[in-house]
Amino acid sequence: MQPLLYKTAPSTLNAGVNERPSSSRILYIDNLRWVMIMLVLSMHAAVTYSHLGSWYFMEDTPVGKPETFIFATYQAWLQSFFMGFLFFIAGYFVPKAYDTKGALKFLKDRAFRLGLPLLFFVFVLQPISIYCIYLFNGPGVPGFVDIFTHYITEGHWLGGTGPLWFCEALLIFCLAYAAARSIKQKLTGSKSSAGKVSKIPTKTAIWIFTGLIAASSFLVRIPWPNGTNFYNLQFCYFSQYVFFFWAGTQAFRKDWLRRFPSRMGRYWGWAALTGGMILWIANIVWGGALDGDLKPYTGGMHWQSLVECCREQLVGVGLSIFFLIWFREKYNKQGEMAKFFSVNAFAVYVFHTPVLIALSKIMIVLHWPLLLKFVLLTILSIIITYVLSAVVFRKIPLLKNIL
Repeated sequence: MQPLLYKTAPSTLNAGVNERPSSSRILYIDNLRWVMIMLVLSMHAAVTYSHLGSWYFMEDTPVGKPETFIFATYQAWLQSFFMGFLFFIAGYFVPKAYDTKGALKFLKDRAFRLGLPLLFFVFVLQPISIYCIYLFNGPGVPGFVDIFTHYITEGHWLGGTGPLWFCEALLIFCLAYAAARSIKQKLTGSKSSAGKVSKIPTKTAIWIFTGLIAASSFLVRIPWPNGTNFYNLQFCYFSQYVFFFWAGTQAFRKDWLRRFPSRMGRYWGWAALTGGMILWIANIVWGGALDGDLKPYTGGMHWQSLVECCREQLVGVGLSIFFLIWFREKYNKQGEMAKFFSVNAFAVYVFHTPVLIALSKIMIVLHWPLLLKFVLLTILSIIITYVLSAVVFRKIPLLKNIL
């Protein structure tokens, strides 16, 4: 196993995705981060063809039941952990950043590294992404100026965060963290929140943690079921994001990641796969999904929603622990390719939306099976966005400092 690099953990986070690799990096977390971002692109490519979820452009080719089941399984399981994982990684580095910089500098740094990319997306990339929807539609489509004018004057920019909702949410979480630390400092007189190195969480504690997220998700989805949003913030998933961000801060303070034993990863990996699949299949078979009744799964006072929340959080917590330990033991190193993926990861996250939309519009002419088109769109989007990020986007003087 490669030596773990914990001496000087990075102090900047940029949504947990754009800190440059260095000799002091925790390399397996770097690797996890860019893998999760590739999965983000994969999710958006899947929605393009599955019509399950929300995305800018979805091809209108009919989706058969076998394809729908495969897409639904893939997307539901991916949604269970990949964004929560990014919030966990972000939370892990927040305490060190706050301790090093202090409250004011910490917040200024977050505003720069999260706020500027967010504003760039809202006022530049979001209008471009909307324009890409009209590509190749022939004459009579609105021009970019018309689209941009309508976007601004109608107030659509208020919810125009696209995938950069993550930066917005992380900004809010960091503000809340800074406020909590300031209040604690006033009450205790201590500037540091250094925690004692304590025992790692027990199985019982993690099961309780999982149950709390599931219960919170179920309650939140009564007023805000899946498919609803508030200015592009989908509160139906935020219970996990909040808990995972908090868990990340605790993992740093109490030095959990270095001390998690291998057997913990195996246990939670199997719990996620077996328990998650049993709940998934049972909920589909007896919940009405086979008859096309999907509404009870999305939220409200329905047992299907409760079961789905339990499955989602079991998979989310279990796979997150599994991947943390697996990558720690197997992938705590970087070759040239991994370094390339890591250093360009945040730029890819920021810029992938218009690239993926444009590619999906071009691929309309391919009358291939939807699953095959999904795989191709995922691969092409990753390759092209990474190349553009490395040779174009991160070379632009006004952008390179925030990407």
